[in-house]
Amino acid sequence: MRLRDKGLLAALLAVAVAFGAAPATAAPVGSVPARQALAPGDIDEGGTKKLRDQLDAATKGYVDAKAALDNSTKRQQELDARLKTIGEELTVRGQAVGELASRAYRTGRIGPIAALLNTSSPEGFLDRTTALGNLAASEDRQLRLLQETQDQETRARAAIDNEIREQKKQLATMEQRKKQAERALAEAGSGQSSSGVQGSGSGSGSATAKPAPRNANGSWPSESCSIKDPTTSGCITPRTLHALNQAKAAGYTRYVSCFRNGGSGEHPKGRACDFAAQKGGFGGVATGGDRTYGNNLAAYYVNNASRLGVLYVIWFKQIWLPGSGWRAYQGGGDPSSDHTNHVHLSVY
Repeated sequence: MRLRDKGLLAALLAVAVAFGAAPATAAPVGSVPARQALAPGDIDEGGTKKLRDQLDAATKGYVDAKAALDNSTKRQQELDARLKTIGEELTVRGQAVGELASRAYRTGRIGPIAALLNTSSPEGFLDRTTALGNLAASEDRQLRLLQETQDQETRARAAIDNEIREQKKQLATMEQRKKQAERALAEAGSGQSSSGVQGSGSGSGSATAKPAPRNANGSWPSESCSIKDPTTSGCITPRTLHALNQAKAAGYTRYVSCFRNGGSGEHPKGRACDFAAQKGGFGGVATGGDRTYGNNLAAYYVNNASRLGVLYVIWFKQIWLPGSGWRAYQGGGDPSSDHTNHVHLSVY
């Protein structure tokens, strides 16, 4: 082999080793050139472990309380409707008992012994006995129904009072969790209110996602990292996959990377994805149409937060939390940690 060929071979081997030493490249949701498809470990989410843990706990607490509040409000609405029906039944029962009382007053309420004696034949005696028995049974039934309906009304009112107390409790919890998240951001040098981003143009954030499955009481079921991540060689939760697929169906098909080994936050748990703003993958600061794409995607997840179980969205030095809306988010000064080249999604 000539010297020039040996030099070329050495150069090719060096390039192969350099690429081989990197983690497996994520499988893109959309088409992406291999030279720009960064490995999952190359994205720095910014912030500290403490901040991410605080945001995780605060936002989950808020979302749980919101689900409990919604469920309690639904129960109260059902109880209100039931109380209205009971009230209508109570009016009917009261009128029936009132008629019995009025009839007894008008007739002097002849006693059963006198009624039986006021007969001239054995057949009349038996008929009068049967009639008195039926009358007594009817009166007893009306009185019993009235009492039962009154008891139902009392129980319904007590249940509504319990739901109102539950709602006040959950509202207080939501406020506490909101303050917890805002304190964490403030301690990290972020947290100021922000105007957020606005979805605009074709395929904007106005699309409606198909809701992810919830428990019967409205809460989110616990999920593990059990589904193969279509964007990496790792795993994600079923709810993360649902959120990813819903965005793809809405037209957001650029490069995505979800699972990432090591570190803190939601990526190692399979509950987060990074969506590149540029067609070629994670690059520099997004501008023009790429920034509009990021704006629209961020708005899409914010608008569908309750349907998809969104914990928070980070985009362009801002973070959206369910309880606080858009807030400033302190990064490290580079496009990745400042989230100016990708939208970060964390789900419950």
